Amino acid sequence: MSPPTSPPAPPPRPSPAPPSAPPGPVAAIGVHIVDILARPIDHIPDGQGTALVEQIRVTAAGSAAGTAVDLVKLGVHPVTCHGAIGDDELGDLLLAVLGRHGVDTTGLARRTGGQTAASILPIRPDGGRPSFHVPGENLSVTPADVDPGAVLGARAVHLGGMDVTFALNDPGFFDLLDRARAGGTVVTMDLLSEMADLLVAAKAFLPHVDYVLPNLSQALAMTGAADAEGAARALLGEGVAGALITLGGEGSLVATAGPDGPRVERVPALPVPVVDTTGCGDAYCAGFITGLLHGHDVSTAARWGTAAAARTATGLGSDAGIADLGSTLELLDQAPAPDGA
Repeated sequence: MSPPTSPPAPPPRPSPAPPSAPPGPVAAIGVHIVDILARPIDHIPDGQGTALVEQIRVTAAGSAAGTAVDLVKLGVHPVTCHGAIGDDELGDLLLAVLGRHGVDTTGLARRTGGQTAASILPIRPDGGRPSFHVPGENLSVTPADVDPGAVLGARAVHLGGMDVTFALNDPGFFDLLDRARAGGTVVTMDLLSEMADLLVAAKAFLPHVDYVLPNLSQALAMTGAADAEGAARALLGEGVAGALITLGGEGSLVATAGPDGPRVERVPALPVPVVDTTGCGDAYCAGFITGLLHGHDVSTAARWGTAAAARTATGLGSDAGIADLGSTLELLDQAPAPDGA
């Protein structure tokens, strides 16, 4: 008697092929930061001591700037940035880094005598990242710093860090977003802080947003929910079409509103060697937006975001890992299908 044979393994799912035309324009509005990163850091030397490290980098980061850079890397063009920076040397450096990546920075206001937001990030061997941060001119952004034409003419608008850009919580700015959405623009929103009072205040943006993409601690603080699914359902109740909650090494939870009630699914993380987790949330947003602009549904776009986040985790800094859309999507060949929750 012949031994039983296992059924043949199913063929890998092909990654969606990107079209040839860049699917812009996109306007990234909000937080712009200079990140100075060093790795690996396992201790801070005492006194005047020195510790040798393998790598030090400077990157354009923050919920708007980091996402803008990754969008361009993923083939989206043009991408414009809107916010405020200082007229200091850090501001010069941030403009140079963004411009080197192909981001249009003409929408960034420069404040005379102002401090450009910056972070110093000592990256631990496991990829963890404590930070030393100065918020700078991100706190001064107002609706006057945002070009209405760029918003109304965009295929997508990404709001990055609305919990710290306090003055954008304004009826006139909300009206601008609503007019853009009425014209077919997709509006996404990410957050920056972990401060509960700021995150709760940012809920005012949700009726004017299509998709919100917080991490788990932000989602719990915004909603008061006990778990990710409860937070996602609460965010849907605020009026968004979709809530995508990033869960670190556990992937993300994706909830969308529908006529028969919310649909919730889990998108697992992709197995990659983690160097640094800085900017993974920004990369997820960029991949998700790119997927939507390529005409894909929310579930597929979330997988694109997962792949972009995984690529970023393999290098140092928020602009690391991602080379282009094609090589990013290759990671999806090894990914399991999302699980319904």
